[in-house]
Amino acid sequence: MKKIGFLSFGHWTPSPQSRTQSAADALLQSIDLAVEAERLGMDGAYFRVHHFARQLASPFPLLAAVGAKTRKIEIGTAVIDMRYENPHYMAEDAGAADLISSGRLQLGVSRGSPEQVIDGWRYFGYRPSGSENDADLGRRHAEAFLDLLRGKGFAQPNPRPMFANPPGLLRLEPFSEGLRDRIWWGAATNATAIWAAKLGMNLQSSTLKFDETGEPFHIQQAGQIRAFRAAWKEAGHARTPRISVSRSIFALVDDRDRAYFGRGGQEEDHIGFLDESTRAIFGRSYAAEPDVLIEQLRNDEAIAEADTLLLTVPNQLGVAYNAHVMEAILTTVAPALSWR
Repeated sequence: MKKIGFLSFGHWTPSPQSRTQSAADALLQSIDLAVEAERLGMDGAYFRVHHFARQLASPFPLLAAVGAKTRKIEIGTAVIDMRYENPHYMAEDAGAADLISSGRLQLGVSRGSPEQVIDGWRYFGYRPSGSENDADLGRRHAEAFLDLLRGKGFAQPNPRPMFANPPGLLRLEPFSEGLRDRIWWGAATNATAIWAAKLGMNLQSSTLKFDETGEPFHIQQAGQIRAFRAAWKEAGHARTPRISVSRSIFALVDDRDRAYFGRGGQEEDHIGFLDESTRAIFGRSYAAEPDVLIEQLRNDEAIAEADTLLLTVPNQLGVAYNAHVMEAILTTVAPALSWR
């Protein structure tokens, strides 16, 4: 059995071919898509965060709105770039969104991906300190955020406050019990997956990974997951971790599907460079008739290792079509693979 969610980047563009022509369209349709996903029986609604782009950028108003409109579905991110975040303000926002959703927040964070602008985090007022690089900056912010989510008091109260304080040092409010266990780290390397395990974060692994062994993407990703689990066990955490992988998967069940995704061209992994020295491997997409798709997915080792599958959706094709895409997976593919 697997939890199955969708992952939307929230693209929008003022093009006649796009169903999301403005930021308002992308945000409001994201809420509507989460409502539809819950109706269909999906387990999660996840959103990608990109700054300086015509995509979803400010996650917490959206997560709170989705939480208020739904009742059961998990709501989350994959991922928030921690280089841009104030951990204290983020802890308040995350606590509020989690309370509004009655504890359904699954918050994916990470160092972030290649950006639209050069060192965009500098415009938000953040800089690496000393010998740090920007990846160190992101991890430092993540560690501070995790510490705040423990809910321990740390701030000296004013002796003459406007309102009465509880005894002792004060913590940030609102505080949501249990949210600390629902933080995920988006890891592109085995080393950062192991680091996340030691800190007690769940693991998100996307369709991109540093090419560390030269093996096919799904095999490298499965190895990363096994390394994460070994590190988790060694750290002695009491709970069982969550692990998700992301995939582009389309069951071709009607002419619309075949027109959009039936032309092939993405059946193999791709190699690229994130910068002058970082070689990355990008996982293939899956698009086929359901019986073929089932056999292809059965051979994906990383999907087999994970407990959660996030389906990347083409949000610019509109809510109705994306609901169709999700329903096709739930009804024609998931049962045959014992995901349901």
